[in-house]
Amino acid sequence: MTLSPPDREDLILAAARLASECARLDLEQRVAAIRHDVSGRIVFTTSFGLEDQAIAHAIFVQDLTIDVVTLDTGRLFPEAYELWSQTQARYGRPIRGYFPDRGSVERLLDHQGVNGFRESPDARRACCAVRKLEPLRRALAGAHVWISGVRAEQSFHRAQMTYATVDQQCGVLKVNPLFDWARDQVVTFVRNRDIPYNPLHDRGFLSIGCAPCTRAVLPGEPERAGRWWWEHEDKRECGLHAKHPARRAQGAPA
Repeated sequence: MTLSPPDREDLILAAARLASECARLDLEQRVAAIRHDVSGRIVFTTSFGLEDQAIAHAIFVQDLTIDVVTLDTGRLFPEAYELWSQTQARYGRPIRGYFPDRGSVERLLDHQGVNGFRESPDARRACCAVRKLEPLRRALAGAHVWISGVRAEQSFHRAQMTYATVDQQCGVLKVNPLFDWARDQVVTFVRNRDIPYNPLHDRGFLSIGCAPCTRAVLPGEPERAGRWWWEHEDKRECGLHAKHPARRAQGAPA
């Protein structure tokens, strides 16, 4: 069966509705509103970070029809796999893993070596494209909405994004239900509900990605300073959360 793609104008209108009402809603209400306001398949991609655990909790405790998936790059920390298992056991809901194409990984390693991503930003982005972007495209196939854990406070680049917008790269409505939250709010939410979280957070890993590409941050460093720390570019992203010149929904937090 071939699924029809979502109508762009419908998604723009949905983004405006969701953005206009988000300020008066708590996290569980925000996630429920996404499911209520938009028909079709909704996908939440988790990397098992603090924000992702909060959003997954909001989805699971309300038994919402939202697919929770993760992009298993093959180079995650052992703690991420343990948390994956703990989260499934806690809520009794599956979290589907999407993996890189084997042939693409083999060709990547033939070309740049096992840790060749450290040679240049372009080499690192090539690794991210194989291990993250291609699996993301498969994960979002047939979806109308993509939910992510992006927050404005995470970086200057992310602060330029919005609560809800049409993602031009993926052709879906992208909603960031924690966009206007501070990290302390996320920590409090997780603690108050005894939500399982990655113990690396307690060891200074504020933002957690692939193991070779993540270190603990030092006191006073920005939240994402531990990601690809050997690069000197101001914007260090894997490409999942690219800022597109899409229309900002009216009422979206800036």
